[in-house]
Amino acid sequence: MNKNNPSVFPMGDVLPKQFSPYFTGTAYLKTLTDKGGPISNVTFEPMCRNNWHIHHVAGQILLVTGGEGWYQEWGKEAQKLKPGDVIMIQPEVKHWHGATKDSWFSHLAIEIKIDGSSNEWLEAVTDEEYNKLK
Repeated sequence: MNKNNPSVFPMGDVLPKQFSPYFTGTAYLKTLTDKGGPISNVTFEPMCRNNWHIHHVAGQILLVTGGEGWYQEWGKEAQKLKPGDVIMIQPEVKHWHGATKDSWFSHLAIEIKIDGSSNEWLEAVTDEEYNKLK
């Protein structure tokens, strides 16, 4: 573990270019397994976050492994995340997640695979929205 990787899992490489439009800042991805549904370690640099998005048909599980981050569902207050937190994202819920302003952040993302499941990327979390978080 180093100062840029708060997780015990490998940090991986910068996200592939096809994901760049859906993130503000730099994130890293290390797929740990694709057996039984992918499990990946996702690491966000400070202030990095993904766009609002929806998992259709099946949800996603986030297991926070290091640093501090945010998770927010549409129409609700953002919640601060710390190591050991578990977020069960229900299908069809618009949400985003990412690092706090001054901390690297890592979570394991567990994809729930069901026939017909997909991910819909939406608008970015604006700097104005993000900078209001305390």
